[in-house]
Amino acid sequence: MKRLAEYAIEEAIFLSGIASIVFVILIFIFLMKEGLSLFSFTNPLSFLFGRNWYPISDPPQFGILPLILGSLWVTFGAIVIAVPLGIAAAIYVAEVAPIWLRDTLKTGIELLAAIPSIVLGFIGIVTLAPWLKYLFHLPSGLTALAGSIMLAFMAMPTIVSIIEDAIVSVPKSYREGSLALGATRWQTIYRVILPAASSGILAAIMLGIGRVIGETMAVLMITGNAAVMPTSILQPVRTLTATIAAEMGEAVSGGSHYYALFAIGLILFVISFIINLLADMFMHKK
Repeated sequence: MKRLAEYAIEEAIFLSGIASIVFVILIFIFLMKEGLSLFSFTNPLSFLFGRNWYPISDPPQFGILPLILGSLWVTFGAIVIAVPLGIAAAIYVAEVAPIWLRDTLKTGIELLAAIPSIVLGFIGIVTLAPWLKYLFHLPSGLTALAGSIMLAFMAMPTIVSIIEDAIVSVPKSYREGSLALGATRWQTIYRVILPAASSGILAAIMLGIGRVIGETMAVLMITGNAAVMPTSILQPVRTLTATIAAEMGEAVSGGSHYYALFAIGLILFVISFIINLLADMFMHKK
């Protein structure tokens, strides 16, 4: 009976893994079926590199270049903020903080990931956007910078947790050998521990990028939602995810606008898949 139970559990786990792969493939097929239907209405190059997103004009214009650039502005800004702070926080938690404080900090960082994105978006509208408006003398504080700051805050728990785990997994012999050779504590951290944990750090950065680029509600609320070509991080922008969330309810099923939103979803799916694949490769890099 014990062997039978173990066999049943093993098979259930195997089937769960296969089901996950099948679901991902089916989602991709569905997105392809709906998204590629757009190209019976418009040219693929016009879709990818067009500068105008006017889905309800006559004729409609489905250029997503402003949306792609808006997503890149927000993502780049968030990573520039989150990565240095995340690495510093992970080093402090793993190597500097006393044991009694370490568990408390880890718990607090992980709890940050549980805050709903819409709550963070609301906080951004009420506090961050007015502050940026006053600081930079802007007509509106709802800008790409506001989105970057808020998304950096949202990506921090993922980045800190993974980097902290990577640092802790570095063998103690590395630290002991470095200290025995006369290196200081900080020299050991940045010349021995961080290079040894580099694959985990890169994986954390890639997963942080995936977390940022796939976020919807926060960027929908605090980036201004202006589908224009951005020239500065202090301008309102619109991201790919926010476009889908804002317009899917208005799109007529089976129309060109409907298919255009699914095409955007297909692009996001491919981007997320590539980012997670790269993160997995870095995570398992020896």
